Amino acid sequence: MGETETITVADTSAGPGGADEPGQSVDIPVVELLTGRGFITGKSGSGKSNTASVVAEKLLDSGFGLLIVDIDGEYYGLKEEYEILHVGGDEECDIQVTEEHAGKIATLALEQNVPIILDVSSYLDEEEAENLLTEVSKQLFAKAKKQKQPFLMLVEECHEWIPEKGGMGEVGKMLIKIGKRGRKHGLGIVGISQRPADVKKDYITQCDWLVWHRLTWNNDTKVVGRILDSKYENAVEDLNDGEAFMMSDWSERVRRVQFHRKQTFDAGATPGLDDFERPELKSVSEDLVSELETISEEKQATESRIKELREELDKKNSRIAELETELQDARDLSRMAEQFTSALMDHVDGYNPGKTEQERLQERRGRFEDPDQGSETESAAAEPESGSADKTSGGGFGDAFSAFEDAGPAMNGGADDSVSANGEAAVANGSGGGATADDGEVEEAFAAAMAAAPDEQDVSTNGHADSDDGDIIDAGEEATVESRPRKDEPAVVSAITADIAEMEEKTRRMLSYYKDQGPGTPLNAHFSSGGSGDRTAAYARNRTLRLRGLIEHVGRGSYDYRLRELVAEESERDLDDMRIEDYVSQIEAEVIDDT
Repeated sequence: MGETETITVADTSAGPGGADEPGQSVDIPVVELLTGRGFITGKSGSGKSNTASVVAEKLLDSGFGLLIVDIDGEYYGLKEEYEILHVGGDEECDIQVTEEHAGKIATLALEQNVPIILDVSSYLDEEEAENLLTEVSKQLFAKAKKQKQPFLMLVEECHEWIPEKGGMGEVGKMLIKIGKRGRKHGLGIVGISQRPADVKKDYITQCDWLVWHRLTWNNDTKVVGRILDSKYENAVEDLNDGEAFMMSDWSERVRRVQFHRKQTFDAGATPGLDDFERPELKSVSEDLVSELETISEEKQATESRIKELREELDKKNSRIAELETELQDARDLSRMAEQFTSALMDHVDGYNPGKTEQERLQERRGRFEDPDQGSETESAAAEPESGSADKTSGGGFGDAFSAFEDAGPAMNGGADDSVSANGEAAVANGSGGGATADDGEVEEAFAAAMAAAPDEQDVSTNGHADSDDGDIIDAGEEATVESRPRKDEPAVVSAITADIAEMEEKTRRMLSYYKDQGPGTPLNAHFSSGGSGDRTAAYARNRTLRLRGLIEHVGRGSYDYRLRELVAEESERDLDDMRIEDYVSQIEAEVIDDT
């Protein structure tokens, strides 16, 4: 390419600001065009897009490369005559691309001299279009520094990317960078806009050549007056279609010119009533498309793999949550079994009221932690001669122990390694090897065990359950057994009232629940009374009510209110129904109804 090579794009025309001799050819030096900075403006329908297309056709005729940023999808008409790669976001393009294709697009344009239409009109997500254009601009600038080959970017509606007012995004910053520094690398740019007043003036004032088609808006014509001269401010309003004032660094003055009509299909023309006939468009080499398709396939494969990994991660997280729930359930069951067995062992060994609670807890821990001591069941079985509570003797705690032992399969779910003696759940190979028991089965088993314990006895405690949710009443607090003397009738109300009043508020609420709701499970009663529903705490509080005779086990893990029966039982003589109801009402009004 010679330094003096030019392309002819227009002829001079007569009129205000025109040449003395109309009809003379207007040429643009190719090097200045490819590596410089240009600006083409004019209102809609004035011919600015036609001018840009004429420049593109002349460059394509001479075999020069260019990239057109098409914001309205109107440049595909060039494919009627030229083998130009049309890339964008819909099926009308030769291939659909994303920002992952930017590097390959720049390589095809600069290294293989492939003309490209980058159609951003079909991207529904504006951010996706901006990201694509930003990345393509960066890649072109970076490769141009190494390639040093003249190349032109034509950017439609540039006021959207490099606005005069408001913030400028990454696209605008990159285009301004090309305008300022691209020339030394051989990368030129031409901005096209119908609103010059909205284009950043830093860009316009740095342009080597400018084309002003017809403008009528006052703000736009003022820009013409400031850049050209005040005499052109009014004259620009009277230009014909395709006419323009052209100013360039290689011309001595402003010329009024009439641009040639483009030769290819005018895809940007306003539709009329005639039938629309789309011309046959030239296809591009399959090799070019295949290179971009490879990137698309790799991207799709990557996205599919990412989707699979996310789904797999979601499944694993879900499974981890399930295992954590199972583990906690297993620990709760193990703790219940340990506390219940420990209470039985205290009874078997003989409760020593002189020992402190701390000493008793230390003894209990020693039994579970000393491997020579054996399991809880073995300790109980080792002293059959004590006579106090042989678990096989029948009745009392022996029946309770047997009932709890019978519940073992339900609580352990049939898995030997699901719950260990120290309350930890074994999860085999991370796959949930621990088994959990059904809540109904556990409640049934525990209720049966509690019901089998001696009703005529009471267990006094050295402490009480804390009122906070989830606190657990220590089984060691339930070991002192004493008989309650029968009372005469006046003392019945005061004695029962005093006993209920001494109970924890949450325990009294559970009693109120049974009174109001009828038969229910300890878990439901505990939860309704303000507790967390912790199984061990619920049954511990429930046992206090049961041992006092205020509730009774009615089957299937449920308990029912029995204050009326208790009043009748603790009276020294028979009472008529009216007197019993009177006593019951007094007790309820005093310590139950207001709970």
